[in-house]
Amino acid sequence: MHILITGAAGFIGMRLARRLLAEGQLTTARAAERITRLTVLDHVPVQGLPADPRLRIIIGNAADAATLALITEDAVDAVFHLAAVVSVAAERDFDLGMAVNLHGTLALMEACRRSGRTPLFIMASSAAVYGGPLPPEVGEDTALFPQTSYGMQKAVGERLVDDLSRKGFLDGRSLRLPTIIVRPGAPNMAASAFASSLVREPLMGRAYTCPVPRETPVCVLSVRRVVDSFIHAASLSTSSLGHTRTVQLPGLTMAVDQLVEALAQVGGQQAAQRLSFAAQPEIVAIVRGWPVRFASGRSGALGFRADASARQIIADFVADELDGRIVP
Repeated sequence: MHILITGAAGFIGMRLARRLLAEGQLTTARAAERITRLTVLDHVPVQGLPADPRLRIIIGNAADAATLALITEDAVDAVFHLAAVVSVAAERDFDLGMAVNLHGTLALMEACRRSGRTPLFIMASSAAVYGGPLPPEVGEDTALFPQTSYGMQKAVGERLVDDLSRKGFLDGRSLRLPTIIVRPGAPNMAASAFASSLVREPLMGRAYTCPVPRETPVCVLSVRRVVDSFIHAASLSTSSLGHTRTVQLPGLTMAVDQLVEALAQVGGQQAAQRLSFAAQPEIVAIVRGWPVRFASGRSGALGFRADASARQIIADFVADELDGRIVP
């Protein structure tokens, strides 16, 4: 089996690549299939992966025809499409967001279609597809009225996955992600980055100013659990998905203040005291447009799971990314 991961330099793509290399197989609806090649693609160097003869690293643009031809000529069986220009960046630069999030996704799907192989195609979508007046819980049947260009681009991507799967060009799944925490490394341009930064920075001994108020509700899912979800999505049968290939992943809903409480439980009060709050209107406006409670009936029936607690998410981050060390 040949697997492609786009956006592999990102924290989810990196963890997914490591997991696939370590396990050596991917379970599909047909069987557990041995991974013979893993191609990782990003526009920046992909670093931190182990030396492995199965691994091929490509620096390039997922919308570039020559790059895609180089990849897909080698019979790709499964694609994890994570590459994206994130929310704030896509809002500030409309052309860039369209080029990567919409046209890049379509170009990748077209390359898969031309291969004639009906590969698995698992795309990272986002809760940003929702917007406007919302019911108490949202799910796959909630009407989509995205309030950002990023959300619109992801919503269009979901419809493309559905249609190309209907035509038999892909075997697609779109996973709508809540806010994923805790992101290692430096903050990025995602509006949701604050939820990771307010945990990561204090644990590493650094002060952080949160751009949303303490009472802001968020719905979060851990890095461990989202990687589990991408791998689990590959195992689902077409018949189990029913009328749509989109799945809203479950998450834990809490106020930012509750996340701070969990930070203090894991890292001590000294960590929580490194936080301050100063609202940034651009971030607040985007975040307030997101839903915070997701219907979990369908995702649960399909075998997707939320995390047990915010405290466990933070403890896992300390173990996975900080080698168990917290700066006092």
